This record gives sequence, C-alpha cells and structure tokens, in this order.
Amino acid sequence: MSSVRDFGAAGDGQTDDTDAIRHALSDGEGLLEFPRGEYRITKTIIVELGKISRTAIRGSGGTAKIIMAGPGPAFFFIGTHDKTADPTGFKPGIWQHERMPLLSEIEIAGEHPDADGVRFERVMQPTLTNVLIRKVRHAVHITKRSRNVLISHCHIYQNTGIGVFLDHVNLHQTIITGSHISYCRLGGVRIQGGEIRNLQITGNDIEYNNNRAIGVPGADAEPTAEIYIDVEDGSVREGTICSNTLQATYSPNGSNIRFIGSGTKGNHRAGMWAISGNLIGSQAINIHLTSALGFAISGNYIYSGHDRNIVIEGSRSIAIGANTLGHNPDYGDKELSTGVRFVDCEECTVTGLILQDALAGQNTVAGTVKTQKEGLLELVRCRRINLTGCQILEGTPNGIVLDDCHDTLISACTVLDSRETKLMKAAIVWRDSKEPSSRKTSGNLIHACRIGSGTEGGLVIPTTVRQSENLTD
Repeated sequence: MSSVRDFGAAGDGQTDDTDAIRHALSDGEGLLEFPRGEYRITKTIIVELGKISRTAIRGSGGTAKIIMAGPGPAFFFIGTHDKTADPTGFKPGIWQHERMPLLSEIEIAGEHPDADGVRFERVMQPTLTNVLIRKVRHAVHITKRSRNVLISHCHIYQNTGIGVFLDHVNLHQTIITGSHISYCRLGGVRIQGGEIRNLQITGNDIEYNNNRAIGVPGADAEPTAEIYIDVEDGSVREGTICSNTLQATYSPNGSNIRFIGSGTKGNHRAGMWAISGNLIGSQAINIHLTSALGFAISGNYIYSGHDRNIVIEGSRSIAIGANTLGHNPDYGDKELSTGVRFVDCEECTVTGLILQDALAGQNTVAGTVKTQKEGLLELVRCRRINLTGCQILEGTPNGIVLDDCHDTLISACTVLDSRETKLMKAAIVWRDSKEPSSRKTSGNLIHACRIGSGTEGGLVIPTTVRQSENLTD
C-alpha cells in the first residue's frame, strides 16, 4: 500500500496535489491509499494499466475527497483489451497487468463546469464500490470498449450531465446494483449508441434525473429519463431493469424508462429486455418504447404519468403482463390521469393488467398539462394484438379505443366506469377507416368480456368485429 501523503500530497483542499498523486501512482505499490483529507487536483489522474500494472485506489473508508478543479475526469482508467470476454481471446498481459482495477471508498466532487468523475476505456473488469460522485458533469463515463463492469453501492448525485454514461461503447456483462443515482440533469443511466449486451440494472434508487434539480435556463424540455437508452446508431440487447425505484419530477418530454431503437422490420436494435418488479412513477411518460423488439414488462407498479403510463410505438413482440397502473393515494384528490397507448405495433400481448383512471377523469395536480387522449387504452394501426384478463376501469373519455387494428382479440376483460357520475362515453370504441364495401375480414373479436355502459353506450364497433358471449349492461 502506498499513501499519497508519502509522496507529498497535502490533502488540505487548497494545494494542487495533482503531481504528488501522479508520482504516487507511478512509483507506488499498486494500492493507492488516500488518508482522510481533501485532495485538490487540476488535471486528470491517468491510470494506464498496461504501464503501471494492477491498480486499486481507495479512500480510507470514505473519509477522503477528491476535488476536481479542472476539465475532464478525475480518474481515467485506460486498458488495452480489444476482444470479447471469451477466455480464449485474451492477451496474456491483460490478466497479468490490467484485470479488475478498483476504485472504492472515496468521494469525487467537481469544481469545474467540465469536470467529470471517472472514465473507463478498454478496461477488463473495472469495479466501483462505495464511491460518491457529485457536482461533476458525467459521473461515470465509459467509452470505446470495456468488459465485465461492476458498479455497486455507489452514490451518484447532483451532476450536470449523466450519472452512468455508456457512450458509444462496446460493452458486455455489466451490472449496476445497489446504488443511488439521483439529480443528474441528462439522465440517471444513459446509453448513447454502441453495442451493448448483458446489462443488468437492479436494486437501485434512480430518481429526479432531469433539469429541475439543476436549473439550467431554457433546458427543462430537453428529453431525459431515469434510464435513457438511445440506439439509433447501435444496438442494445439482453438486459434487465428489475427491483428498482424509478421516480421523478415532471419534465416535458421526460420519461422514467425510455428506449429509442431503430432498424428494419425484424431487426430492431433495442430488444430482449425484461422490466420487472419496479416502482415507476411521476414523469410525462413512465415507460416509452420506440422501435423495440422482445420486451417483457411485468410485476411493476406504475403511477402518475402526466401524459401516459406506457407508450409503445413501432414495436413488435412486446408482452405487458400483470402490472398495476394507478395513483399515489397519499395525494388524495390530486390525481394524474393514466393511460396506455400502442401505435403501429405488431404481435403484442397485454395480460392481467389493472388500469384505473383518475376519478376526475383528468389531471387535477396544479401545473400539469391537460390530458389529450381518447381512451384509457389506445391501439392505433396495430396488428395481431391480444388483450386478455385485463381490468380497464374509469376510462375517460372511453375505456378502450382501437383505430384500424386487425387480427386483434379482446377476451375476458372488464371495462367499467364505477364513478358516481359516469365520465366514460363508451367501454370499447373500434374504428375502421376503410369503406364498408372495401373491407375484408379483419380477424377482430371481442369475447367473454364484462362491458359496462357509458354515457353513449357500451360498444361502438363496426360489423367486421365479431362478438361472442359478452356480458353487457
């Protein structure tokens, strides 16, 4: 173990300790220890693993603080690994000199507008644990290529950029767990491009990652999310978002979970994801998927979507299971209208969903925008959709609305308005834009459903929709 104090670092918060820390890193014994103190640096501490060999940086049980008073990351770990995680693809020097660099038990705080926390590039098994990073731009920034990244038990708080930023990186086998990632203006965990596989985001508290906490003038409407994944120029597959608390304050165009995929039909670049067991709430849209393929969304409590709870666009093979979509009862009569919307989707199922709208039928929280929707559950230009065993309650202005949908089945669903003064116009409205003479068989069916009566009736549907064994008022 080498103490930075032994190499001349003052740790008084005033002295520039950059050169002393660099000296300790190059001439030390591998484990670089920061005793209690505040270590001010003005340039990045570059950890070139191929040159200095196996390295760990530790902050004496969290008592040490790094003040980054210059641009760039406080610590920049650079490796040389350019293959996959397959054991047969490693150069001997990777295991000998570069594997598993550790950063632990330390605080990093920024005092420069372009200061970052930690950056990794071409590193095998980088591990962050018990680290606090705050008031920087990007807290954890991963670029180019890395493998087997672990971020555990960290506090990433109040940063002007992104909490964990996967920036056009080729990255496999990564786990973000047990961490608090909050008040980062451009997102909690954000992926921009790259090739990502096997990413687990589990057991975290990821909250309030938008401009409201930072207050950059004119930036409120810049799209953000607790988890923001944009792969228009890459692909992200094989991941889980499980057992997290994902909450926010409202921001225009904001979301708790947002995937923006791309690709031709059958080759969507965002896919093979499970979103399960999370508490998700209080943004414009809680879950927003665009051009996605192969998502399983189940076991979540989703609430307080200022626009909708779930919006899915141009996607295929999406399974929405037994989730509850509702309200936070702590706010009493201050409710936010709920809703689910599918647009241009194929081969999707919605099963066991409980979806209940606001008792007032609209947003009643001060400062929220007026809800613009036709139904509590909306399907637009969709094909091969199954709705089974769902409860669609207190829909406003309608329960379920379908436009130009084909081969769609609604079965064993309950669509009712039990409010003392009914606000639902109709339980199911099904529209077909084609002229009756040009219609072919639509493959649409409503079967074994409990259909409540609205102010304009229960079912408003064309003759191409078959009915079977429904119970109506």
